[in-house]
Amino acid sequence: MTNSLDALTSLVAGGQVVVLSGAGLSTESGIPDYRGPSGVARRHTPMTFQAFTRDPLARRRYWARSHLGWRLIARAAPNDGHRAVARLQRAGLVDAVITQNVDGLHGAAGSDRVVELHGRLDEVVCLDCGNLTSREEVDRRLREANPDFVARVAAVNPDGDVDLPDEQVAGFRPVDCGICGTGMLKPDVVFFGETVPPQRVARCFALVEQARAVVVLGSSLTVMSGRRFVIRAAKRGIAVAIVNQGPTRGDGYATVCVDAPLGTVLPALAERVAGGAAPLAAPAGV
Repeated sequence: MTNSLDALTSLVAGGQVVVLSGAGLSTESGIPDYRGPSGVARRHTPMTFQAFTRDPLARRRYWARSHLGWRLIARAAPNDGHRAVARLQRAGLVDAVITQNVDGLHGAAGSDRVVELHGRLDEVVCLDCGNLTSREEVDRRLREANPDFVARVAAVNPDGDVDLPDEQVAGFRPVDCGICGTGMLKPDVVFFGETVPPQRVARCFALVEQARAVVVLGSSLTVMSGRRFVIRAAKRGIAVAIVNQGPTRGDGYATVCVDAPLGTVLPALAERVAGGAAPLAAPAGV
């Protein structure tokens, strides 16, 4: 295994790359991850699908916290790392992006062929009728239902959930589906205890198996949801590269590991392989 921007450049320059991105790619957009250098420690247990659907009080707490967190996520803009990935796609070197993020920043940066493994925070689904509604519309309805709701956000998590004490959410009123009238609304993201739709997983496996290389960006690969694609690639003899700050649970499968900020490495990489200009110097320590 090598820790070199040169090795990463050689791998990506060959094309047929599938990117697997995680929360670490969005930290420079102001969205902290859970485990990296900019991560924040949760002070409450992540919402599970079972608690959300079965417990009205848990659902109210979630919507109050997410109502505030969504505003922070919605204001986030793509960073240099997202734009570099889009540039590599336009150059024909990256075939597709599989992202574990729910912030929509790959698309906002200009990437296409993006599979959002865990869904999108800017869409809301009715668990009864299946209707999809924009988060902006649900946000408007929540504001109307809670005109006096004011709370101070201590920290926001990558899924748009925030830390709030229970007393600040006691009077919050969630809203039901605006189409069927009574259906339970849920952000169209995969909660803990919920499974990724099988057809989405199958599509990701197919993309990985057709690739020449899988490049992981900003993921610790702690959970199997993303790590399984790295394992599949390694089993098929497909090269794996990892760019992340700190060790990951996929390092043993990788031929290239670069431990450095993505906002530095990815623009340098894109300039080397897609820029048509003189290669940039490698970031310090890479």
